Amino acid sequence: MLIVISPAKTLDLNAQSATSQFTIPDFLKDSEILIKELRRKTPENLSELMGISNNLAELNFMRNRAWQKNFTPENAKQALVAFRGEVFRGIDVDSLTTNELERSQNYLRILSGLYGLLRPLDLIQAYRLEMGTKLQTKMGDNLYQFWGNKITEKLNSTLLELNKKTLINLASNEYFKSVKTSGIKTKIITPIFKEEKNGNYQTIAVLAKKARGLMTRFIIQNELTNPNDLKAFDVESYTFNQAMSNENEFVFIR
Repeated sequence: MLIVISPAKTLDLNAQSATSQFTIPDFLKDSEILIKELRRKTPENLSELMGISNNLAELNFMRNRAWQKNFTPENAKQALVAFRGEVFRGIDVDSLTTNELERSQNYLRILSGLYGLLRPLDLIQAYRLEMGTKLQTKMGDNLYQFWGNKITEKLNSTLLELNKKTLINLASNEYFKSVKTSGIKTKIITPIFKEEKNGNYQTIAVLAKKARGLMTRFIIQNELTNPNDLKAFDVESYTFNQAMSNENEFVFIR
């Protein structure tokens, strides 16, 4: 199985890593094109483009200026270590062993507006560019058009290289839209997490994000290879619900 997840807006490039191993993102040339486009934007432009505050716009204006293509452990951090949102709280990377962190390279990919597709140990520099951003480039009016088939083709080559038979979609809709699912050459399974409230089950975004991280950790730690083994996921009181599920969507409730 190969997992895909979304990145996080929150970053910590000073976080400590359990491993000194690192890799370089595959699409840095494309990232550089996007950075050049972003550098054309004033803080006011960035605020309007991304719907962020003036302070965040100033921060990301400076990040864009500081970004450089020569990635080293001194100016960048492994992606899985750097991201700090709800999904990554669920993964709890700080408590992963060195072996687990290094093993994640064979199980996990992180979708990214700026970097396209990241391995866990790929170095990243600070940025903010959500996949849904309508940043115009020569490739089109948004990032989905910019990335085109590249992410899908890279996932296919990775699935083949690692001999993975199933793609596990633990990403948000915004990010998974960058994957052309009709072009994926393996089965895709999407786990869904629901909470009981007044007798009904519903997806609560912030809890679902953490649950996606918990399942990612569950797969990595247990070295799962069979999708049916996902049904044993019982972390933080979640249980698999057969009646709500189908062959493409596994529903977990609590």
